[in-house]
Amino acid sequence: MRTTARQRVRTRRTLATGAVTLTAALALAACGGGTTPEEVAGGGGAPEGAGEFTGEYDGPDVELSYWNGFTGGDGPFMQDLVDQFNEEHPNITVVPNTIQWADFYQRVPAAVNAGEGPDVGVMHLDQLATNAARSVIVPLDDVAEALEISEDDFSEEVWNAGIYDDQRYGIPLDVHSLAMFYNTEHFEAAGITEPPTDSESFMAALDALQAAGYQQPFWMPARWPGHLMFLSLLWQNGGEPYAEDGSEATFGSAEGVEALEWMRGIVDAGYSPSDVAQDSQYVAFKNGETSITWDGIWQINDLEASGLPYALAPIPAIFDEQLMWANSHQFFMTKQATQDENKYEAARVFIAWMSEQSADWAGAAMIPARESIREDAVAGMPQEPIANLLDNVRFLPPVPGIGTVQTETLEQAVANAILGQEEPQAALESAEERATELMEENLESFGG
Repeated sequence: MRTTARQRVRTRRTLATGAVTLTAALALAACGGGTTPEEVAGGGGAPEGAGEFTGEYDGPDVELSYWNGFTGGDGPFMQDLVDQFNEEHPNITVVPNTIQWADFYQRVPAAVNAGEGPDVGVMHLDQLATNAARSVIVPLDDVAEALEISEDDFSEEVWNAGIYDDQRYGIPLDVHSLAMFYNTEHFEAAGITEPPTDSESFMAALDALQAAGYQQPFWMPARWPGHLMFLSLLWQNGGEPYAEDGSEATFGSAEGVEALEWMRGIVDAGYSPSDVAQDSQYVAFKNGETSITWDGIWQINDLEASGLPYALAPIPAIFDEQLMWANSHQFFMTKQATQDENKYEAARVFIAWMSEQSADWAGAAMIPARESIREDAVAGMPQEPIANLLDNVRFLPPVPGIGTVQTETLEQAVANAILGQEEPQAALESAEERATELMEENLESFGG
């Protein structure tokens, strides 16, 4: 069954790539009212009458609808930037609409196709391909060129991550990754003077913490961010979770099995409870109940406010390379902006200004994507150790709907193995087979 499915997938590689579930693909198609993607998008690109970009907007007063999902501690930082932009640009009024990310990705496609969506917005790069494939967002190659934003000012990983089907759909704002947080008081009590950097020093640190009285120093979550930990370890071990062309899942490889066995081994060895619920490992760390947690750098401001004695370091190289999962917030534009030359010009000014001000965005515990800004922006900040290793971050491939496939398969497999409900190899093999079947259906959907 597994081999046959893969063989059938390979015969369809000339079809448009895609990896949303069939249900999601049909729902997005319905939002377009039966029109072609080209008709839905209005073609994209600069509208007739758009002039050369100068960095300024001197047209009539215009209002830009700006949607984002910054509802947490990063929200006030984004609002401050919007307020500052509006103050400096009296003929442009940016009206933000801040929505929980889960709702954001449900609402944007329908709103855009109804002509009631944002002109400009921010989304995670792992959502760009899905929204590009369904023409919810438009290519930004001309915008990047006009703004003189080029690969020279970004790491290769984050710059390329905004490209789908040979066109750019995102302008990078930041990078945010998984990292290792550790309790400095616990480390001092255990005699650990440096954060561990590899498997040997990490396991030695866990043993030293246990000897110092911290019996379960590293909690292993079954759910979020367990799958992000697995992806990091898979990449470290030389594996890949999915084919770049969206044709099949590959996370059930020997490298993946070894990575998941390591994670389950943390539980079996007694370093972690056996049934850690989603985010409870972070709460335990924040409360001083555990010594180490692997979590996103977006937790920095929350930990700062808690007063916990902590420090941050890159995830250790448990396997061959010190690699870690990452994502990126990227600016996008919709057809609404490209159909109005004043909105289009104002949107270009807004994106350019926000990109140039991304040093201030570092205060939201993010890492500015632009190299010309990043070093000074993060100097002395907790995320600086990660900012120095951006060549070591890895993103999911630009495959439409990959997040939906992952939620239904890989995340479940990781949870089942961590909870001891399935052996790692069996869990990954069955999940990989199902993921490949879903991706095969999506190739048919996008190709049809």
